[in-house]
Amino acid sequence: MEKLKKRWGLTSNIQVLAIIVVFSINGSFAAWVAKPVMKFIGMNYASTSAWMYWPIRILLIFVIYQTTLPIVGWLFGQFKFFWAFEKKMLSRMGLGKLFKE
Repeated sequence: MEKLKKRWGLTSNIQVLAIIVVFSINGSFAAWVAKPVMKFIGMNYASTSAWMYWPIRILLIFVIYQTTLPIVGWLFGQFKFFWAFEKKMLSRMGLGKLFKE
């Protein structure tokens, strides 16, 4: 826990626990939401080629995850951490200009 506190700049074990819980909940939530969205756009596993289904689903999960991460973080009182995390991750992907002030 001490390594995570130091790396993430946190002050308590409760913050570390909250952040780990947020990552867990948000990952499960993104995968859960992606399934009905895939059905809504007309793609289901039985009738779509796996070569088309899985890349689209993974991309969809990624978008949902990135969108909801700060929201779920806010619910756990860790919005500041997750907003900074989000900006850093998207900047590394070349989308940093979205956050220029």
